[in-house]
Amino acid sequence: MASGESKPTAPCRILLLEDDRPIRERLAGIIETWPQGRLVAACATLAEAIQVIERETIDLLITDLRLPDGHGVQAIRTLRTQQPRAEAMVISVLADDRNVIEAIEAGASGYLLKDSDPINIIDAITDLLGGRSPISPTIARTIIRRIAGKEAHKSIPPPDHGEKLTPREMDILWGIAKGFTYGELAERLQISKQTVPVHIKNIYRKLQANNRSEAVYEASRRGLIRL
Repeated sequence: MASGESKPTAPCRILLLEDDRPIRERLAGIIETWPQGRLVAACATLAEAIQVIERETIDLLITDLRLPDGHGVQAIRTLRTQQPRAEAMVISVLADDRNVIEAIEAGASGYLLKDSDPINIIDAITDLLGGRSPISPTIARTIIRRIAGKEAHKSIPPPDHGEKLTPREMDILWGIAKGFTYGELAERLQISKQTVPVHIKNIYRKLQANNRSEAVYEASRRGLIRL
């Protein structure tokens, strides 16, 4: 390889879980034509998806929630247990508080609605892999209402007895909440792009979070940041 030539990036290995056949086939077709992705499997049931998670390496799970043999959150939890480095994104018609919060707490880093504007699945995947959390506006409002409701029932923030975030980790946490990518955070903070995931991993550990959305939610709950 010539000097200065960038090393090819491995395709993103994607598992699609969608019981509606026309939607599954449409999304699978789009993913299969994307040069930067590789469709590992397109499953119609939770059982099929769990089998794939247990035998294949997955970078991204794209899942519906309402399935004929279970719930998409179960697939997200299995993925988090079996492959903690993998990401998960929900595409569903369900927008109620319980399903949204349950999916995010399970580890979903993105949540799109099927009944919103036509979903550009490749843009959503690119945003997620770039460090953003693609979330439909309706879902964002659901999360904000949930946080606001918790704040309204608190007179003072709960005491934080956990390990404190460093000033640098606070800077990165703020950037995560604003939706900056790893590259944008590195440029803004004038640090190496490779060190950003290290700081984020420490933030997750200290906040007992599994993903960006959960870290921002927990930081807001503790009064560390204001949304």
